[in-house]
Amino acid sequence: MSTMLDQKKMIEALRYKTSKMLPKDRYDYDMYVKRDKDDEDLDSISLKRLHEIFEKYADNKAK
Repeated sequence: MSTMLDQKKMIEALRYKTSKMLPKDRYDYDMYVKRDKDDEDLDSISLKRLHEIFEKYADNKAK
């Protein structure tokens, strides 16, 4: 599973992609940011959803 550090890295990487997100993805991302600010670990379902959003919007630099 991912660690808290991985969670923070994904949230940080998505920070500048919010304008391109669909409303549902943006809502979920905003919720994860709030939970991250409170230093909460995401449960497995939320972490899976964060991975989905990350894979959808984050640039793959190893092309």
